[in-house]
Amino acid sequence: MKITGIEAIPYAIPYTKPLRFASGEVHTAEHVLVRVHTDEGLVGVADAPPRPFTYGETQASVTGVIEKVFAPQLLGAEVFARERVHALLYRTVGNPAAKSALDMALWDIAGQACGRSVTQLLGGSTDRMRVSHMLGFDTPQCVTAEAERIRDTHGITVFKVKVGRRPVRLDLDVCRALRETLGDDAELYVDGNRGWTASEAAFALRELDDLGLTLAEELCPADDVLGRRRLVRDCRVPFVADESATTPAEVTRSLLDGDATAISIKTARTGFTRSQRVLFQCEGLGTEVVMGNQIDGQLGTVCTVAFGAAHAATSRRAGELSNFLDMSDDLLTEPLTITGGTLAVRDRPGLGVAIDEDKLARYRQDH
Repeated sequence: MKITGIEAIPYAIPYTKPLRFASGEVHTAEHVLVRVHTDEGLVGVADAPPRPFTYGETQASVTGVIEKVFAPQLLGAEVFARERVHALLYRTVGNPAAKSALDMALWDIAGQACGRSVTQLLGGSTDRMRVSHMLGFDTPQCVTAEAERIRDTHGITVFKVKVGRRPVRLDLDVCRALRETLGDDAELYVDGNRGWTASEAAFALRELDDLGLTLAEELCPADDVLGRRRLVRDCRVPFVADESATTPAEVTRSLLDGDATAISIKTARTGFTRSQRVLFQCEGLGTEVVMGNQIDGQLGTVCTVAFGAAHAATSRRAGELSNFLDMSDDLLTEPLTITGGTLAVRDRPGLGVAIDEDKLARYRQDH
């Protein structure tokens, strides 16, 4: 089965409220829908969410590199010749969201061709994951109100709290308010997006020690080599590398150099193929993983839960699978539903999704 066509369709859907964090803020999902066509009539889909403030990609750069560089190389390639496809893609430096979307669309085709879900092809460990919800910058009153609404509506009891502001007390007050409001049954962990210095992060962790946090993610820049190592060494919970470890090689260096003790896996930046390589490295080194979120819409969330549920290690912790709830609309014909704090895998061939063509026509940006 050969690739006969590749589409990169830019679209934009507003969020109902902006998500704010130390490295930027997002008001609109300016993503790229990627569709790969084959000579047997099967079509694979995936979403590319550019994050210019983190990875340097933009909507325009994703569509441009797919249309001008990747598509000409991949036309005529065999769908199942995954290593050959990756050799072509990775001759080009960077562009993680574009490469990952192409990889996941090909896995979608493979699942359809085999009559099996992507989760089954990848490992089939379970059929669902617990959900973690990400809370952005706001006042303690607003953040706790959102957490209560998410808990009461969707049954979610795991929350990732964005921190990294100055003064540090702004975020400490939010964390304390969440613990007081949600009680001891809720799981809380923090993500600084490199916003604090190592000394600020160390102070914050000492101040929050009694809250029972379960993870600390990217509290300070990895470029602060010695400060970061001291922080990680003294951290009493797993210290997660996310945007500082975006490739298998960076993951290895981060863990061996003492820059982190856990890894965030994001299918939006490493697809399914490279995400497995990252996961297997972590398993070999005895390192915990968490399924992260690139502020995904529903299609991106489908990909995250498909991969996370496929493996025991990635399904052990709650995955960040709920930020599509903040979007004003979406492209899938059948919306996702979080029930009892969990999200189920689509039990259908491939990713098991279909695109609403009317909505795509409404939101696409390339008319």
